[in-house]
Amino acid sequence: MGKDEKSIDNIEDLPGVGPATADKLRESGFTDLMDIAVVSPQELASIAEIGLPTATRIIQEAGKKVQKDEFRTGNELYEKRQQVGKISSGSKTFDELLGGGFESQAIIELFGEYGSGKTQIAHQLCVMVQLPKEKGGLDGHAFYIDTENTFRPERIKQMAEGYELDPEDVLSKIHVARAYNSSHQMLLVDKVKELSKDVPARLLVVDSLTAHFRAEYVGRGTLADRQQKLNRHMHDLLRWSDLNNGVVCVTNQVAAKPDAFFGDPTRPIGGHIVGHTATFRVYLRKSKGPKRIARLIDSPHLPEGEAVFSIIETGVRD
Repeated sequence: MGKDEKSIDNIEDLPGVGPATADKLRESGFTDLMDIAVVSPQELASIAEIGLPTATRIIQEAGKKVQKDEFRTGNELYEKRQQVGKISSGSKTFDELLGGGFESQAIIELFGEYGSGKTQIAHQLCVMVQLPKEKGGLDGHAFYIDTENTFRPERIKQMAEGYELDPEDVLSKIHVARAYNSSHQMLLVDKVKELSKDVPARLLVVDSLTAHFRAEYVGRGTLADRQQKLNRHMHDLLRWSDLNNGVVCVTNQVAAKPDAFFGDPTRPIGGHIVGHTATFRVYLRKSKGPKRIARLIDSPHLPEGEAVFSIIETGVRD
């Protein structure tokens, strides 16, 4: 039986992919067949240092294997939905807005201006995920990819003490890595996938999602490359949430939209790529004093709405 005829389960099983090529692909962040199936032939050819026809054939074969596993019955999907877990935000009104809390098997995007509470909520989730399910947690660890040096262990300690938890124990279950550029950020997600085989993580935070992409890809000429890279990054995050039944929370920045004559002129960075891949989109804005307003902009099954909550010394509260 030739290589083309045997079962394709790993990257090495693809026709035209030898051990050296497989190593190059994995080093560039292509860790499974889905990664190969969704990449462009031009990018694959460049990374693997192969011809365009070979790259196209590799992608087609990976796609065939992935497509076989893509269709499931409604019963199977319903059964999977019964396993969805939820992490409390610390605020009942915020949880109600999200249908009970931050949902697993999903990406929740928090976007807003500086000081709107995005990073505070991300920190709070790192504490809440460790609580038992009956108290709004998922009995799990958290991974935190920090792109702007915003993670503060002392803030975690305050929030842990607010729930009468041992701060040292809470901090020991939060695994933080600093991302220094967009490529490093994507590689860290691959590292999270690997570590999740041994670490019982149920939360992955990326704070913030688009900062590096925005800084590195400047001008309209780079927009297509940025969006393609961002698209792959988002799908990597989504696959982690599916495989680990975990919550992915990403924070995002906003930019002014000068041609908006009515309504709020700010829009989240990342355009349709981020908007279509994120399962829930929540717009945060400041109100008076410690109060913040969360508006649910997009959800597969929940209506738009708003919730008012507060950020105080002990964390997110009503």
